[in-house]
Amino acid sequence: MKLAFYGSSLLSAYWNGAATYYRGLLSELAARGWSATFYEPDAFDRQAHRDIDPPPWAEVVVYPATREGVRAVTAEAAEADVVIKASGVGVFDEELLDQILASARPDAVRIFWDVDAPATLAEMRADPNHPLRRRLGDLDLVLTYGGGPPVVKGYEELGARLCRPIYNALTPSEHRPVAPDPRFAADLNFLANRLPDREARVEAFFLAAAALSPERRFLLAGAGWEDKVVPDNVTRLGHLGTADHNAFNASSLAVLNVARDSMAEVGWSPATRVFEASGAGACLITDAWEGLEHFLTPDREVLIARDGADVIEHLRELTPLRARAVGRAARRRILTEHTYAKRAAEADALLKYAHEARRERSVHA
Repeated sequence: MKLAFYGSSLLSAYWNGAATYYRGLLSELAARGWSATFYEPDAFDRQAHRDIDPPPWAEVVVYPATREGVRAVTAEAAEADVVIKASGVGVFDEELLDQILASARPDAVRIFWDVDAPATLAEMRADPNHPLRRRLGDLDLVLTYGGGPPVVKGYEELGARLCRPIYNALTPSEHRPVAPDPRFAADLNFLANRLPDREARVEAFFLAAAALSPERRFLLAGAGWEDKVVPDNVTRLGHLGTADHNAFNASSLAVLNVARDSMAEVGWSPATRVFEASGAGACLITDAWEGLEHFLTPDREVLIARDGADVIEHLRELTPLRARAVGRAARRRILTEHTYAKRAAEADALLKYAHEARRERSVHA
């Protein structure tokens, strides 16, 4: 069956944290017989920062970030059995949704895939005329990459027929232990793009921890931090391509995860970094959020921090032996329960269910 996926970017992780999520899911759906075309705009300088070449498991169409470009690629939705509009494309999001729904065949499954569901729900609750809120009744299915029961309840209360989370995960062949790299040697490494709804938490958990521990070394990777004032013991690396993520995760005593505001508030929203760092065997320290134990066991597979002081306390108590034990335990758990092969099996079942439900509605219309 043919799948048309309209998202931010499959080829580039530059200012695009969902890239590895899309790659993991679509590669595994291809292994289950899906033929996918991914449509991404030439925007935000992403094409100049590609992490991968077009893969064998999906066709990639890069279109001009113009209304004419949108019209051209959304017309191709008519050729697909399943059409998917992801959140956060970044250009012409409303036009993409409207035109995809208009172009899709009557028997095609229509899906919105939300990679920032807590924030999207907050926007829709505040605006009864929100473009997505107006179109929820036209969709067969809403998928999210996090949010758990609160997000499912929120979407279905606003009119979604069915909402289900497909969580982040890892690809074992891609996210794995590697030899430490001296470029990334530090006490605590943190990788995230600078975003308004994360910055205050980064200050509280990472920068405050660095300021409290001047004898330790901290590495900050990700786009947008160039002009951020940081303590002297913090080294900024800028955008870090996915080819270096394993080494970045494997070369420090510990790796930090800090959720965005809305995801921390709602819970059940592990970032890709959680799985990728664990897959590399890193000792992960994360801020606390509801539902974490569904993915990793606190104190055995992950360390929990409430603030920067907790982060420093973990680092003071952490020995290389203890860090390796936590990392190994996390990797075992992730490989057993949280791979993209397992997530794709869930997605495959939901896509087929939605396809059958649409067929039944057509028969009885």
